[in-house]
Amino acid sequence: MRLTEELTALVPPFSGESGRLAGRSDLPTEAEYAAAMAELMAGAPPSGEVWIFAYGSLIWNPEFDYAEERLGVVAGWRRSFCIGWVRLYRGTPERPGIALGLQGGGSCKGVVFRLAPETLVENLARVVRREHPVRFDRPHMRWVTARTEAGPVRALVVIADRSHPAFLPDLPEEVVVEALASAAGERGTSADYLRSTVEHLEARGIHDRYLWRMQELVAERLERGARGG
Repeated sequence: MRLTEELTALVPPFSGESGRLAGRSDLPTEAEYAAAMAELMAGAPPSGEVWIFAYGSLIWNPEFDYAEERLGVVAGWRRSFCIGWVRLYRGTPERPGIALGLQGGGSCKGVVFRLAPETLVENLARVVRREHPVRFDRPHMRWVTARTEAGPVRALVVIADRSHPAFLPDLPEEVVVEALASAAGERGTSADYLRSTVEHLEARGIHDRYLWRMQELVAERLERGARGG
């Protein structure tokens, strides 16, 4: 892989204050989180099983407990850096980033995690809170069918909301590359997010051609910057 830790370390790190969510006026209320949980659980399959389909950082940093994991494929969706501009986690107002999402078309291979029934509500709440750090109209998650070697499962997945102003599906490639090569926030740099995602996908035998191309282009941009070009 061309995008190495040595290259991503060239991106200037975040130097602001952590905990920037505190005190914001657009934080979701507990009632909004509860309503989102109720809406999502209303669509759960009759079996009561809840799986989470992960395609990005949830694979290598899930921040929730799970009972089982499998490789899975979801049809009709593909990875895309199409959510901007990120001013939290891996971006700032001065150096905004762009986040990975799913948009329509193609297919996506990732990992499905089954939540244990006894801690289902607690762990699903962790996912909902992580993926909805600021106020939202409806959950940015939906039920999909993921194909696995052991059979299909119904899983929740985070998607890009096409109606939201942050949905930016048609950005020029060079704009996306520049953002990935420069943005940083309290959770790290966008370049390192890309590197970690590709690295963990490849380790599981998942080769995403789009992400592979993006890591090549971001590496090239950082190499050029290191040469003063």
